[in-house]
Amino acid sequence: MPEIAFYHLTRATVEQTLPTLLERSRARGWRAIVQAMSETRLQRLDADLWSYRPESFLPHGTKADGAPEAQPIYLTCENDNPNDADVRFFVEGARIVPALAGSGAPRERAALVFDGRDDAELADARAQWKELRDLGYSLVYHQQSESGGWEEKAREPKA
Repeated sequence: MPEIAFYHLTRATVEQTLPTLLERSRARGWRAIVQAMSETRLQRLDADLWSYRPESFLPHGTKADGAPEAQPIYLTCENDNPNDADVRFFVEGARIVPALAGSGAPRERAALVFDGRDDAELADARAQWKELRDLGYSLVYHQQSESGGWEEKAREPKA
């Protein structure tokens, strides 16, 4: 059963934060999936990952690029897991439980990245936390600090 991480953004956007989280995942040798709710957001993330920092390279692709099983980072709006991902990032309020219930579950970790300045995303994150806690998943909540780093604020079950 993968650990579920919540990343509460207070200063940066998903587009500014996601590349760093993906770089850390790739440094561990992990394959990743990024799941959004809309094709529009997915296309914007795709473009951002190609250009977020000139000296960096995050190999990724979508279904339109073909060979999804070969993509180190696969972008999707579905609950699929064609690249046998170790970590799965959910953005734009994408639902975690349906992906975990089927073959879309990552091997190591699922992470919800949400903008705490958006009331709808914050309410959705709270609802997903309660739902996943009630299903017995191990949860950890990280909030972005003043310096832009991450502070662990809560963990379920409590040690």
